[in-house]
Amino acid sequence: QVQVVESGGGLVQTGGSLRLSCAASGRTFRNYYMGWFRQAPGKEREFVAKISRSGGSTYYADSVKGRFTISRDNAKNTVYLQMSSLKPEDTAVYYCAAERPGTNWYNVQPTSYEYWGQGTQVTVSS
Repeated sequence: QVQVVESGGGLVQTGGSLRLSCAASGRTFRNYYMGWFRQAPGKEREFVAKISRSGGSTYYADSVKGRFTISRDNAKNTVYLQMSSLKPEDTAVYYCAAERPGTNWYNVQPTSYEYWGQGTQVTVSS
C-alpha cells in the first residue's frame, strides 16, 4: 500500500513557475508508476503526466508537453511536477496517484490509479 501527500501548490501569475511535490510512504513506492492529474471546478479529472518506476520514461498530456516536467527520487519516495509557463487554464487541484500494477503505459484513465493524495490547489492569475 502507498499513501501520498501533495504539496507546493499556490497562487502564481501567468508565465510563472511552481514545483509540486508528492511524498509517498511505503517501501513499495519504487514498484509503482506514478502520475499527476488535475481537476478544475466543474470539469472531470484529467491526466497531466506519468513516470515509470525507474524514472527513465515519462508521458505527458498534450496540453502540458514542453511546459511541465515530471521526475521522481526513489531514495526520497518523492515525485515532482515542475510547472513552467503557467496559464490561467492550468488552474486546478492537482493530485498525485500511484498506478495499479499491470496497467498499460498509455492508459491515462484515473480509474487505473489506486492510491490518491488529497490534492493541492494551483491558481494561475491572468
